[in-house]
Amino acid sequence: MAFLESSHAVLGLAETFARLKKEGKVALIPYITAGDPDLSTTAEALKVLDSCGSDIIELGVPYSDPLADGPAIQAAAKRSLAKGTNFNSIIAMLKKVVPQLSCPIALFTYYNPILRRGIENYMATIKDAGVHGLLVPDVPLEETELLRKEAQKHHIELVLLTTPTTPTERMKAIVEASEGFVYLVSSVGVTGTRESVNEQVQSLLRQIKEATTKPVAVGFGISKPQHVKQVAEWGADGVIVGSAMVKILGEAESPEQGLNALEAFTKSLKSALC
Repeated sequence: MAFLESSHAVLGLAETFARLKKEGKVALIPYITAGDPDLSTTAEALKVLDSCGSDIIELGVPYSDPLADGPAIQAAAKRSLAKGTNFNSIIAMLKKVVPQLSCPIALFTYYNPILRRGIENYMATIKDAGVHGLLVPDVPLEETELLRKEAQKHHIELVLLTTPTTPTERMKAIVEASEGFVYLVSSVGVTGTRESVNEQVQSLLRQIKEATTKPVAVGFGISKPQHVKQVAEWGADGVIVGSAMVKILGEAESPEQGLNALEAFTKSLKSALC
């Protein structure tokens, strides 16, 4: 994608969904952990995911106490931190790579690292690196006000999450406040690959769609082309695939093998959405 000289040509999250909707398409949103197996492989993986037709990429910032993450992503975060990956090195990598990408990046991080750096400082830093979106899974709605204000000030779309156990009134407040899209967590518990997608997702999607016109993407436990197809048929605007991607990169015998397998897997998911 060398012709994209500037990241300004890249649409934001909400704009990406609007474009796909016009085309009658569902967004493919892969997730990978920054720095696993190392940051140069992450940089290559971002380019691979982009060239295979990913519509938005979620990049996980490794954290020592990842409450929402299942075994695969926890292990990836551990390996990444052991390699010395930190926020500054991730930002430096993104500054080099983002101008080469045609899809927007959303960072997935926990709240504590944001607070440590200062919310305004954090937003300014990620904006400067070309990031479009932010997901903070462990911040309760009541505490998002300041986060949302600073995000909006820096044109960062703050995506909020709702789960199968979120009460209806609260879900409505969450979707009202969410920017970019609404993240529907498909199952209770942590992330991870599962055999099938929770049947409840279909009715949850319907419920959310009654409350908002914002796009809804489904994540957690989606790991196969048939899952992607199923969730798209149920009416999701996007599908998020994380643990399966992370496993491919983290458990490969070499970075090259990991990148090749990632490419094949992403293409299989993309074709399931066509």
